Amino acid sequence: MESRYSKAAVLGMSLLLLTSCGGNQAGPAPSSPVYTPAVSPAGTTRPDEAPQLEPTLEQQELYHFINTQLTGPDGVYTNLKETSESAEVATGHEILSESASLLMETAVRTRNQELFDRQWKTARRIFDMEGGFSYRYSPRQQKRYPVNAAVDDLRMIGALYEAGQAFNQPEYTREADKYGERFYKNNTKKGYIYDIYDNYLKMVNGFVTLCYIDLSVLQKLSISSELQENLLKNMSGILEEGYLSDSFPFYETRFDYKNGQYSSEGINSVESLLTILHLAEIGRERPASISYIKAQVAAGTLFGQYTREGKPANDIRSTAVYALTAMIGAVLEDGELYQSSMDRMNEFRVTDPLSSLYGGFGDPASGQAYSFDNLMALLAYSYKAP
Repeated sequence: MESRYSKAAVLGMSLLLLTSCGGNQAGPAPSSPVYTPAVSPAGTTRPDEAPQLEPTLEQQELYHFINTQLTGPDGVYTNLKETSESAEVATGHEILSESASLLMETAVRTRNQELFDRQWKTARRIFDMEGGFSYRYSPRQQKRYPVNAAVDDLRMIGALYEAGQAFNQPEYTREADKYGERFYKNNTKKGYIYDIYDNYLKMVNGFVTLCYIDLSVLQKLSISSELQENLLKNMSGILEEGYLSDSFPFYETRFDYKNGQYSSEGINSVESLLTILHLAEIGRERPASISYIKAQVAAGTLFGQYTREGKPANDIRSTAVYALTAMIGAVLEDGELYQSSMDRMNEFRVTDPLSSLYGGFGDPASGQAYSFDNLMALLAYSYKAP
């Protein structure tokens, strides 16, 4: 499935990859899906301590939609609507490592080892390259793109570590160590991580997107304590210094290593919320960020993009935005934030039983349904807060 491209084409493709932490769009599907989540009562509870619980109706319906409508032999489609799969960004029935990593994380949190095994087997078959996990595969073009995305590699590695514990499977832990060592070798240079490693050119890009910095996984990598300490110091510094202000407590988009500067064309909520989630997971979230999120969720005015000064750049609200605020609420054991976020998220559910999108999240009028929105919602359902 490996394809060769000119250096210019590959570099251009690499830059296009780095437009968003969420959905680079704007295992074979099971024959008899079984979805039996066991939800952790709080975001800090270890996966192996999660009690067995019955899935909610919303979880069952969403999983059924994803499994029967949004999934093909190679994984979850980027979008339900088919395309020629020849655009510069992923479209249609192309498959993203992002989707595989989100399903792996969901499988661990719901104690569904069958789902985890299937997704991990498919992820290795479709995405595993010598230097990392390809971020994108086109079944129609038979093309595996030769660059990875650090955020998705780290999510897979983190899910493997959690699966080793949750399912009492040391093999998962060994694989996490192996792929973590590969990640450190290729996606880090002198103690700093980079967004992508190009498996063809054997090189990285020149910056890091802040929402790619998953500190909770970086601290699990199988590297020496000296290297780990240096890596965590460097990356937590970049992450925390990207804070905008108490008046608009979101984060810059990226940090350029060459000029030592942050830059953001606009502040995408999904990116800043993922950054805040990563900080919350290690207890380093800013109180102002949480207060701001709670107020905006309560009012239903958390929009997709802002200026750096905090003015809404559009009035778009999305499933993924509220899924992320729900996860933040769960991790912080803030039941109010979790529940209000889930209520907002569920406003986007397709509840018409005659619709082909029934149970999922999408636009019935156009037939559009994106992998990122649906998989983030499925993951959010696996969290719980008091």
